[in-house]
Amino acid sequence: MSNLKQTDSLYNFDKLPDSAYVRLPVVTNLYAISATSVWRNVKSGHIPKPKKLTSRTTAWNVGELRAALDLTIANEEVVYEV
Repeated sequence: MSNLKQTDSLYNFDKLPDSAYVRLPVVTNLYAISATSVWRNVKSGHIPKPKKLTSRTTAWNVGELRAALDLTIANEEVVYEV
């Protein structure tokens, strides 16, 4: 995937249908982590497992990523009382 397509996918992430798929560079940018950390988080269950589209192509479902991001955001909202 070219850098331009990766940038477009990330920039238009909110406009993509839930049935769309994105590749690793988009996931690394969504979570602001390295590729190694993405795979570590997949293994621990914090990021959904990708789908194998072909023998050489792995991608994440946009709907599953949105759900995981929403859950991550909900769990990080901590209210501190004085």
